[in-house]
Amino acid sequence: MTPFKPSATDQQLDELLRRSGPMNLPRAYEVMAAHGLQGLVLGDPLNVYHMLGYWPQLASTKTGQPPSSFVLLSRDPSVGPGFVTTQFVYYYTWADARIEWCSQVWLYGEAGDDGRESPVPAPPLCADRHMVPVTDVERRRRAALDAIPLARQQLHDAGAALVRAMRELGLWHGKVAADHAVIAAVCEHHQRPGSVVAADNIVREIRLVKSPLEIQLMSRAAQANVSAVHAVAQAVRAGASYSELRGLFAIETARRGNREVFLTVDRVSSELADERIREGQVLFIDGVSHFRRYHGDYARTVFVGQPPASAQRAVAAAVAGWNAVRDCLRPGLKYSDIVRIGTEAVKQAGYDGQIGFGPHSVGLMHTDEPGIDAQGFLRKADLVLQPNMILSVDCPVMDTGIGGSAHFEDLMLITANGATPLHAIDNPVIQL
Repeated sequence: MTPFKPSATDQQLDELLRRSGPMNLPRAYEVMAAHGLQGLVLGDPLNVYHMLGYWPQLASTKTGQPPSSFVLLSRDPSVGPGFVTTQFVYYYTWADARIEWCSQVWLYGEAGDDGRESPVPAPPLCADRHMVPVTDVERRRRAALDAIPLARQQLHDAGAALVRAMRELGLWHGKVAADHAVIAAVCEHHQRPGSVVAADNIVREIRLVKSPLEIQLMSRAAQANVSAVHAVAQAVRAGASYSELRGLFAIETARRGNREVFLTVDRVSSELADERIREGQVLFIDGVSHFRRYHGDYARTVFVGQPPASAQRAVAAAVAGWNAVRDCLRPGLKYSDIVRIGTEAVKQAGYDGQIGFGPHSVGLMHTDEPGIDAQGFLRKADLVLQPNMILSVDCPVMDTGIGGSAHFEDLMLITANGATPLHAIDNPVIQL
């Protein structure tokens, strides 16, 4: 199979992010219409990034704080997105990102939470003292701030800014989807005459089908991730520790412009667990890293010396299953079809053990897809493949007592008629 070839450099991808954002907007409008939504109001940093191409790091979920930056999107394509954040964040991060395509911005201070607009204008943020010339960075920041109408610059708090933005974007009435309780609380406090529903599964549904820019970002991430996994595989030797391999993966992904997420070695994922490679061992290496938040996911099996015959048989069966699945991928195929095809191929290969076939969409998350709502939890859905989905199928050997572990995994772009890999499909087994 000929892999997808990205046509943009890293710098060009960044420029595209500034001009459009990664979200598949036609898909977003389609999904909002299907759910009867007037629009989306989102505060999760991942969702803000997906729509705008901007990561609000000061509002990261890792801080444990409620979101302080929000993105809003009306179902009306003529309206365009809106962005709500603090004056400080706008000046120090948004202006530096130079997002060109989102011009509707509402800014607030952090003086309270009563929803009032400030009656007295706040002092200028980072006022120029004119003692020495300001830098180009400061000049650009000041120009970006000055471009915002004063009425949108000095709102009293996040609640006031959200209410103003929702009113001006036509989202004050009707049904909207929100991804954080603070948004629903603001709507309730200000007696918004419309309903608010949970957005998580809805935005996952949007992310399922990638935009052209997302496909480029995914390919860039996947190819660097594959290269990093291979670099780790070449360091596998008898006596090497699993923690050493995880540390090397972090280094190798960084060298390629990615950021490490995790490396599973021989079924071991916990950072607190450590083992050592043995001569004659069969083990898999499953690496995940991301570029501009988009994930690569790739696994190969490594033979350290001469493997036992039992492990070789299991590996051959898993390869047969993945090859059969990969050849059948196309729009209209269900996740359950993938499991069936792989399982049947394993039986035809004469293997009577258990090999799992676990399809999952990959994107801004390692598993990035909608599920079935089960009392607030998402249960795996039997999704139907669509063009521009990016799919991984985990193919691990589940049996123990065969001389090791085995697993294969590639990222596949579903096309109009079939599927194409996002990276070169190389030998499933790395022999050392």
